[in-house]
Amino acid sequence: MTLPDLSHPGDTTGSPPTTDPPTSPHSWQPLLRRLHFYAGVLVAPFLVVAAVTGGLYAIAPSLEQLVYRDQLHTDSAGDARPLAEQVGAATRLRPDLTVSAVRPGARAGDTTRVLFDDPSLGESQRLAVFIDPVTLESRGELTSYGSSASLPLRTWLSVAHRNLHLGEPGRVYSELAASWLWVIALGGLALWISAYRARKKRRIADLAAFDRTATGRTRTRNRHGVIGIWIALGLVFLSATGLTWSKFAGDNVSDLRTALNWTTPAVDTALTGSSSAPAGHGDHSAHGGQGDHGDHGARGDNDPDVPMSPTASVAQLDRVVDTAREAGVDGNVEVSIPAAPGTAFTVAQTRQPWQFAQDSVAVDGTTGRVVDESRFADWPLAAKLSTWGIALHMGILFGWVNQVALLLLAVALVVLIVRGYQMWWQRRPRRTGRRAVGRPPVRGALRRLPAPAVVAVAVIALAVGYVVPLLGVSLLVFLIIDAGLGLRARRRVASAAGRTVRAPGPDR
Repeated sequence: MTLPDLSHPGDTTGSPPTTDPPTSPHSWQPLLRRLHFYAGVLVAPFLVVAAVTGGLYAIAPSLEQLVYRDQLHTDSAGDARPLAEQVGAATRLRPDLTVSAVRPGARAGDTTRVLFDDPSLGESQRLAVFIDPVTLESRGELTSYGSSASLPLRTWLSVAHRNLHLGEPGRVYSELAASWLWVIALGGLALWISAYRARKKRRIADLAAFDRTATGRTRTRNRHGVIGIWIALGLVFLSATGLTWSKFAGDNVSDLRTALNWTTPAVDTALTGSSSAPAGHGDHSAHGGQGDHGDHGARGDNDPDVPMSPTASVAQLDRVVDTAREAGVDGNVEVSIPAAPGTAFTVAQTRQPWQFAQDSVAVDGTTGRVVDESRFADWPLAAKLSTWGIALHMGILFGWVNQVALLLLAVALVVLIVRGYQMWWQRRPRRTGRRAVGRPPVRGALRRLPAPAVVAVAVIALAVGYVVPLLGVSLLVFLIIDAGLGLRARRRVASAAGRTVRAPGPDR
C-alpha cells in the first residue's frame, strides 16, 4: 500500500463512485474534509497505540488490586497497632533507607504503606513496605511511583502509554496523538453534522444511529460517522487532559495557569522563619527528602533549629494523624514526614474513587497544632477542574465505572480508525492493474475561500501551533509534503501533455 497522492487532480482510473459531496464555492467543508483525511491517515497509527496503551492503563487500578492483593490487604483480625509502631516495624526492616511518608490503612483489612526514599530508584520512585497493622508483619516490598503511588504493573502501563518506555524522545508520540485528537474529532463531527443537514429527508435517528440498509462504502462511512458522534466529546476530553501532561504543550498550559493564578494551592509547612518546600497533595517532589537522604528533622522542644531524630519524628505520627482527622482530613491520606528542622508534617487526602475533594493540612508534630490548611472548596475553579479531569483520565474518579467507560472509549476509537482506513481503501482505483489506495479530497480548498477567511485560518493555525507546538510543526510538515507532491503532479501532467503534442500524427 502506498501513501495517497496529495495532489491528485481527479479520479480517471476507474475508482468506484466516491466523489465528494457538492459544496458551495466558499464552503469550509472541502478544507475540513482534506484536513480530516490527512490527519486521520497520518496520525491514526499514533492514536491506535495511544488507545491500546491508554485502555489498558485505564483498568490498571483494578488490575493492581488483584495482582497485589497480598501486599495491599490482610486477613488479620483485631485492633490496629499505633501508626508509629507500624512505621517502626518497617524502618527496622529497611534501616538503610530514610522514611519519607506513610499511607495508613483506611479500612479494616488494608495494610499500611510505608514509603522510603531510595537513591537506587528512578525519579519520583520510592520503596513501599507494606505492614500488617494488626500483627506488624511485613507483607512485602514494591516500588511506588508518583503522587498516585502506582505499583509496578500500573507504572509499567503508565510509562508505556506516556512514552512507550523510550524515555523523553518517546513522549513525542503521545503528545502528537493528543495534539491531533481533538482536531480530528471536532473536524469529523462538523463534517458528519454538515452531511446530515444537507440531506433532503432527515431524521434525528440518522445522525446517531446505524443505517442498517446501507452497503459498501456508504455503510462504512455511516459506521464511522455514528461511532464518531457518540465518542467525540470523550475524545476531546482525553486530548485536553492528555496535553496537560505533555512535554511542550504541557509547559505552555502550566505557564498559563501560573499567570492566571489557577495553580493548585499547597499548604505552608514552615514552623519558623526557615524556608522549606511546600508539601501537599501527595506530590513526591514536595516531601523535602527528594535526593536528600539525611536524618529527618522536626522541631525540638527548646530549640527549633535542632533536628529531631527519625525515631522521635515517627513517634509523633499518631498525634499528627489524630489532629488531621479532627480537622476533617480523614479516609485515605498520605502523611509526609518532615525532612528539615522547623517543618511541619503534611497530611493530604489521596485520589480515591468517588472522592471529589482533596483537603490537606500542615500539622506541628510537637504540639499537634494545625499550622496551615488547604481546603478543596477554596481552590480556584480551574484547579478543581484539573484535579477532576486528571482523576477521570486515570480511571479513578468514578471507580470501576470510570475504568470500563475509558476502556470502551479506547475500543471505539480503534474501531473508528479501522473504519476510516477501510473507507480510504474502498476509494481505491479498481481497474489500474496496480496496487493503489483511494484518492484524497480535492486540493485547492483554501484558495477558494474568501481572503478574510484565509487570513482567519492562518491566524488560528499560528495561535494553536504556538500553544500546541507539535500540532503546528506536524501541520507545517503536512503542508510542505502536500505542496511538494502537488508540484510533482503538475510537472507530470505537463510532461504528459508535451509528449502528446510531440507524438507523430497518422500516416497520410
